[in-house]
Amino acid sequence: MVAGVASRPSPADLAAAAGRTIPDVIAPDLGVLFCGINPGLWSAATGHHFARPGNRFWPALHRGGFTPRQLRPDEQEQLLGYGLGITNLVERGSARADELTREELVTGGAVLAAKIHEYRPRWLAVLGVGAYRTAFGDRTAKVGPQPERIDGVPVWVLPNPSGLNAHFSLDRLAAEFASLREAADGH
Repeated sequence: MVAGVASRPSPADLAAAAGRTIPDVIAPDLGVLFCGINPGLWSAATGHHFARPGNRFWPALHRGGFTPRQLRPDEQEQLLGYGLGITNLVERGSARADELTREELVTGGAVLAAKIHEYRPRWLAVLGVGAYRTAFGDRTAKVGPQPERIDGVPVWVLPNPSGLNAHFSLDRLAAEFASLREAADGH
């Protein structure tokens, strides 16, 4: 194993990670709190957000101008130094986000609203328009800034960075991240 690089989880490790949770990377007064849908099995197995190779969160975050270099998932705690954090709508790890129930997403939306109230980030970025629509009952939500705020905090919906989301190339994803960064820098 290379220093600083986590080993690849085995198939048994991945199977055992179903239902596991991982801690938030969160602090009061962040510039942007990113909210994923839920941890994938790779993330649940390693304890790092957006850890699966092929997930485009970390490259898009860097290319969008939030970090001076592309961080690795095992460097996630460094986000706090950039005024950034990560949480999830649903805490339990699963192989695919479509395994989550509507009830889990709605409950997750309420839990997220409580975190927003407690931690008061300047922006909330939800990664996944379908999950946002379900969690917050907004069937017309689109990628970009939302007209509704959560506890006074502006919300920006970003595309899901999973490699399974072929609708958005990395370049398009990075451009969406850059638009959020520009809005956050002006706020």
